[in-house]
Amino acid sequence: MGKAGLLLFAALCAQGQDWGHYGGDAGGTRYSPLKQIHRGNVTSLKPAWTYHTGDISDGTEFPVKSAFESTPLMVEGVLYFVTPFDRLIALEPETGKQLWVFDPKLDKTKPQMLFANRGAAVWSDGKQKRLFYGTLDGKLWSIDAKTGKAVDSFGIGGSVDLRAGMLETNDKRSFGRGYGMTSPPTVYKDVVICGSIVPDTEAEGPNGDVRAFDARTGKLVWRFHTVAQPGEFGADTWAEGSSKGRGGTNMWSMASIDVKRGIAFLPLTSPSYDYYGADRKGAGLFGDSLLAVDALTGKRLWHFQTVHHNLWDYDLPAQPTLVTVKHNGKLVDAVAQVTKTGFTFLFERTTGRPLFDIEERTVPASEVPGEAAYPTQPFPVKPPPYNRQSMKADEITNVTPESHGYCAKLVEDAVFGSLYTPVGMKPTVLFPGTNGGANWGGASFDPETHTLYVNSMDVGMISRMVKMPEGSKIPYRTRSVGGGRFWDKNRLPCQKPPWGNLTAINLDTGEFRWQSVLGVVDSLLEKGIPPTGTSNMGGSMVTAGGLVFIGATDDSRFRAFDKESGKELWTVKIPASAHATPMTFYSKKTKKQYVLIAAGGGNKYNDTYSDSLVAFALP
Repeated sequence: MGKAGLLLFAALCAQGQDWGHYGGDAGGTRYSPLKQIHRGNVTSLKPAWTYHTGDISDGTEFPVKSAFESTPLMVEGVLYFVTPFDRLIALEPETGKQLWVFDPKLDKTKPQMLFANRGAAVWSDGKQKRLFYGTLDGKLWSIDAKTGKAVDSFGIGGSVDLRAGMLETNDKRSFGRGYGMTSPPTVYKDVVICGSIVPDTEAEGPNGDVRAFDARTGKLVWRFHTVAQPGEFGADTWAEGSSKGRGGTNMWSMASIDVKRGIAFLPLTSPSYDYYGADRKGAGLFGDSLLAVDALTGKRLWHFQTVHHNLWDYDLPAQPTLVTVKHNGKLVDAVAQVTKTGFTFLFERTTGRPLFDIEERTVPASEVPGEAAYPTQPFPVKPPPYNRQSMKADEITNVTPESHGYCAKLVEDAVFGSLYTPVGMKPTVLFPGTNGGANWGGASFDPETHTLYVNSMDVGMISRMVKMPEGSKIPYRTRSVGGGRFWDKNRLPCQKPPWGNLTAINLDTGEFRWQSVLGVVDSLLEKGIPPTGTSNMGGSMVTAGGLVFIGATDDSRFRAFDKESGKELWTVKIPASAHATPMTFYSKKTKKQYVLIAAGGGNKYNDTYSDSLVAFALP
């Protein structure tokens, strides 16, 4: 991004008028200085407009379901967002009137995990303005922000084929579920940094290398090998030959940028196959690492591996949050990383030095023949975990007799594991499940109080390892028990509530300020059972008006909490569950602050679908 463009974005975002990045700012804080909407008047919020995308899939017409996970951008008087079918749309922010649509013509008959796209990124040199976003079929598009047309000078006809050069194996099955992007790229100066989604069910496959492209031409600027190759730093963390052709270890979430220092922070994921690792013995860098690189060159500056030799699909799912905290009496620029496991890691940005001690603790061994689970894992001393990490047999749910009976039968022969217990040959109950804990919704940060807000869920997993036929490339695979997620037939978790929380963490001290139950189950409320919390997917936003806004829950509600006390101040029913992260902006035309949320339902947790982007404002 040119200097003029940077200055303009910085000025508008500082005033809180625009929302120029997916996470509000380049550091992903999801904070707004706006305070027209505040504790005293939030209960007066009303829908201002609703836009319907028309992009819905419940799995009947097309082979997979949709998840409306987008967070819009507000840039210089125009809203931009991406639909589950990868269409980029521009709207008038005060009315929701459509200005233009760019349709990359996604083939919706091909299998995907979900139809999902979390958004776009904007670039400007002060003269021209472009939007960059990736698609499920592996294209990086450059779109003129004024016209909605592809920029012909970028790549070929406005796009770069991200699949090119990423398949380093003869196993063509590994492209079966596609190589693409579901999270927005990250723009710094004139480079566009891209992660990817890749299959994680085969050992070999398209690799997860992170790449950066020239914003003007689409030419490759740098590529970081997320699986350390022979001769590179970290190569000795792989058993000989095990890194060759290795799939996974991708960045399917969002990167963050320290604009002042030019540092990109990359949250990486598990090597493939993610439940069996006898063919990839060793810690396996840079799997599940928070990686800091020079944003213009891709040179590694430092890293921290949050899970060694991952056997649980405990990816780093969330955008790192760049924060400033008071530590030992001094202000320190730091990066906070929330995780599926419930841990929050906090590091000084330039050196990677932990601000709170991290202990390597002995964890259980694996009973699977040939497996070599890593003997220790890192446990931060502070902050405490924000979600459940184990359970006992006497903690089976009792919310209803039917749920208790189903869950009790499900675990009759099961082993209740602690955190980092490898899945064994018997059914194994583990917390958290593969979706966390926290997920891609990540955290929001209040710079006034140095508080990090994290939503999480307590949905465990139950599965076992099964020996595969002789000659199989992967000799042992997981098999789910009762569907894999540790819940009953109505998706009510099998342990006693709460099942979802919103947690406020004081990053100065590493202690909780408060923890509030997040979400309700209507059928249980009708029985007189107090709020239990729910599974949730999406994130929060915090404002200077003293509010934390969040959808995420699978109960079709949008909420605002008091950021100081954790009290739920405002709740509104919306067309479907909002599995997305909200944003806010101020309009000079109407002199109003607006709060937007994508309410699409579906995802992995409910069967109600919608195509609604809903804007709220004071009457």
